[in-house]
Amino acid sequence: MTPATPIATPTLLPAALRQRLAAGQRLVTPMRVGTGDMGDLVWHRWLPPGHAPAPGAPPLVLLHGGSGSWTHWVKNIAPLLDAGRTVLAPDMPGFGQSPLPADGADADSMAAPLIDGLRALLGQQGQAVCDLAGFSFGGLTAALMLAQAPQLARRLVLVGAPAMGVAPDGQYTLQAWRHLPTAHAQLAAHRHNLGALMLHDKRLIDDVALQIHVHNVQRDRAPRYRRRLARTDILARTLPAIACPVYAIYGEHDAIYRNYLPALEAAYIRNAPTLRKFTLIAGAGHWVQYEAPGAFLGALLAALDGA
Repeated sequence: MTPATPIATPTLLPAALRQRLAAGQRLVTPMRVGTGDMGDLVWHRWLPPGHAPAPGAPPLVLLHGGSGSWTHWVKNIAPLLDAGRTVLAPDMPGFGQSPLPADGADADSMAAPLIDGLRALLGQQGQAVCDLAGFSFGGLTAALMLAQAPQLARRLVLVGAPAMGVAPDGQYTLQAWRHLPTAHAQLAAHRHNLGALMLHDKRLIDDVALQIHVHNVQRDRAPRYRRRLARTDILARTLPAIACPVYAIYGEHDAIYRNYLPALEAAYIRNAPTLRKFTLIAGAGHWVQYEAPGAFLGALLAALDGA
């Protein structure tokens, strides 16, 4: 692990929030990226005020969604710090500032380097070292991590996670953008895609959301056609192996599960023996922690407190 450096933050964030997030630390852990080659898996860490975590609260690890980075959690980190949590958020392999791992571009190839990185950063002496929350593709990855390393986390919170096998493909349509000849045309496609998949309330597709989304998708090195597991039922088949308490949080208008939310809840009840609660956030879409940060924070903290 190399020494910490400051964190680069989205430039359009409000100044006070940007300054607070920039005060965190950028860390790296080694990851195999090719035969005999090592690359840097990039992590971001923030400490609560006074650097004193809430009693009994392990670090909270936040895994972002596909074509994303730690900035998927940009509205949530400061409130979590104020609640006394230490927050650790990687750029998952192949996204943000982290290179692709040697073994592939799907969630099953990302679990091992993330487990190794967490153990390097936090250590493990036979007990859970963190609470783990994963958004979308990151939720699927988090479950695969705990199937390999059951003692890694005290609690698992799945946010808008796919791969439950209850909804057909084609629930939403994204527009290709890399081939478009002008920045204006590309930005229009990005705006469409945010509205089609990520955000239910189109009024929330502001300059900040667009900047985060554009910067993230431009750095996606794990092509969607190579990320097929999200379109299977692998999360449902993995949940029986999860030993820690599981919580699920979804927006009531999640584009992945449009018209299938009752079937989704039933699938969790059927497949997750340690499920504690299934929560729907009113008025929110897939990127629920950005669209309804207050309601999401309440649900997340209740899960982390074991409510």
